[in-house]
Amino acid sequence: MNAAQQATDIALTSKIASAVSLFRSEFPDAKVDLKPWADDSGTQELVDPDSIDFSFHFPGWSRRWQSRSVLIQIRFYEDKVESTRNFIGLEVAGFDYRGKQWRLSTVNDWQFEGDLQPQPEIADKLKQFCRQMFELFSLGV
Repeated sequence: MNAAQQATDIALTSKIASAVSLFRSEFPDAKVDLKPWADDSGTQELVDPDSIDFSFHFPGWSRRWQSRSVLIQIRFYEDKVESTRNFIGLEVAGFDYRGKQWRLSTVNDWQFEGDLQPQPEIADKLKQFCRQMFELFSLGV
């Protein structure tokens, strides 16, 4: 779900802002989009209500990133019995005009998948960002 829609209280809004700041501290050219999903009913049917989604766009296609945009989905599991929302990991994907070029999941094995993948220095920085997200969101939301 769009991060702008998930920012419902000060604690979660602060964590979203921290996530954006952490990414931009490593990649200052990236422009954030807190509403990456279109508001039409077809798109909204596909959106995970238990995720916080935002994207970053680069000034143009990046050879280092092998993409132009990066979608970040912070994934949660809602335990309805205990009324808790538990952080489970991140899904990150790089896109260009042809669609998704690569994917990284911390829910699985932390390995990049796809025909094109970011250069090793970018991959390492992105994994470091994911570790920082674990520190930030493992404390609860």
